[in-house]
Amino acid sequence: MSQLNAPFTGGPTLNDGVTMPWLGLGVWQTKDGDEVIQAVKAAVETGYRSIDTAAGYNNEEGVGQAIRECGVPREELFITTKVRNPDQGYESTLKAFEVSRKKLGLEQIDLYLIHWPVAGKYKETWKALIHLQKEGLVKSIGVSNFQTHHLQDIIDDSGVVPVVDQVEFHPLLTQRELLKYTREHDIQLEAWSPLMQGNLDLPLLKELAERYGKTVAQIVLRWDLQQGVITIPKSVHAERIIENAGFFDFTLSDDDVKAIEDLNQNHRFGPDPDNFNF
Repeated sequence: MSQLNAPFTGGPTLNDGVTMPWLGLGVWQTKDGDEVIQAVKAAVETGYRSIDTAAGYNNEEGVGQAIRECGVPREELFITTKVRNPDQGYESTLKAFEVSRKKLGLEQIDLYLIHWPVAGKYKETWKALIHLQKEGLVKSIGVSNFQTHHLQDIIDDSGVVPVVDQVEFHPLLTQRELLKYTREHDIQLEAWSPLMQGNLDLPLLKELAERYGKTVAQIVLRWDLQQGVITIPKSVHAERIIENAGFFDFTLSDDDVKAIEDLNQNHRFGPDPDNFNF
């Protein structure tokens, strides 16, 4: 893995040979139009090169406009989007991908993910992603919100291992079993809602922030990084986007990494991948 103190430029090499940045901007719940355009531009200006959107976020057009207007060459950016649950299935995924690609205004997507493991559909959806990668329309393919049994299911069915599994991951949901599995299978874990949707009011995190001279958010994002987990904190505020990037210049001790891990309560702020109905 690339060294952990290189802001924006360093990142892990995925199992297909593509390098992905450690830090990205998530744009879930960011309004299309001016809000998402300004957030993406602020992130790129700060140095971010990875932007994570999804068809289900309804802001791909704004992300695409920001990409065109941000002043950074397309090849320097890493753009992720995802297929919505209602569009899953083989043919419908291929069609949905074209819609996303047109909205983003891109010839090629860097990373295309299955957003959720929709029962009875995700295996066919995965085959569609394999096809899109073979056609050169997508550089890398992966999944989101897949548990170990979902991952094993598509690997057994297709023989193709996802490069990324993007899941809810934070100090209250440390996903030990999944993290172990992904490491063993060379799948890169990526954290969504790394900052627990703002629920950061934990005494240990405050104490560590004071001791290291950092914000609580920076402590949590550094904790992600030291476990080899990619992180995509979401914000629409330029000052917070800048602040969230300030975790590359210090290192948590092994004891402190373990102490944060011990906060785990298996608590989800988002849906359960084994029990959702959308």
